[in-house]
Amino acid sequence: MRVRRLSQNGVDTFRRFLESLTTDDSAPYPAELLEDDEDASQIKPAVEVEARTFNSRIEAAEYLDEKFSSASMQGIEGDIGVWAWLALFYFDQLCAKDRDGNLRPGEIARWIPDIDNYRKYYRHLLLGPLSIYRAHKDDPQRALALLCGPLREPGDVVEQLAARQELVTNRAVIQSATTLYVDNTTKKLKRGAAGRGSGSARRLADVLNQLDVTWDLYGMAANELVLLLPKEFDRFRPLNS
Repeated sequence: MRVRRLSQNGVDTFRRFLESLTTDDSAPYPAELLEDDEDASQIKPAVEVEARTFNSRIEAAEYLDEKFSSASMQGIEGDIGVWAWLALFYFDQLCAKDRDGNLRPGEIARWIPDIDNYRKYYRHLLLGPLSIYRAHKDDPQRALALLCGPLREPGDVVEQLAARQELVTNRAVIQSATTLYVDNTTKKLKRGAAGRGSGSARRLADVLNQLDVTWDLYGMAANELVLLLPKEFDRFRPLNS
């Protein structure tokens, strides 16, 4: 299907649908909005996307980056209407469900990007992964700690590191997070990476803020940074570090 841009009225319609799901799980999915010529205008140049399943955030980010880059789309990351349309298009695989199978869309920023709030824009379930991917496009595997999870569940590692621009754009920091928290065999996050425990991503963000006072984090290599971390990170630190 050709990508479109929701108008303000289209965005508001989508928002009302999302809000209705908090009280009425049977609210009808507004499929007609995807091709409504009044509230979903076609973008130029044309970009086609397929209704497909993504196994991870990095897979979705790579796919969308290729689509928009091939079309030489400029400023796409700031286009609220396009990302709202894409979230609507991929709604089925983006929307989380509770144990009873009820839809739980979560906060609106996951669907309609809060472009002007750098602490929230990354929470968009599609724009967030794309922005991180593009920030590390020279080596996307560097950011695997933030991109290895499923689309509908970004997780605490993303929450702790992506909300801070000075961290998420720092190559050494993001490579260190991947070195610490991603299992080389499974390419999944290690147990304990999320949460409040010792050595967790939450603790990493706190320690990095402390180190930033006396160390030039942007001038460090990832292996140097990993070695600089306190003993609580030993359980995640590779044996050959």
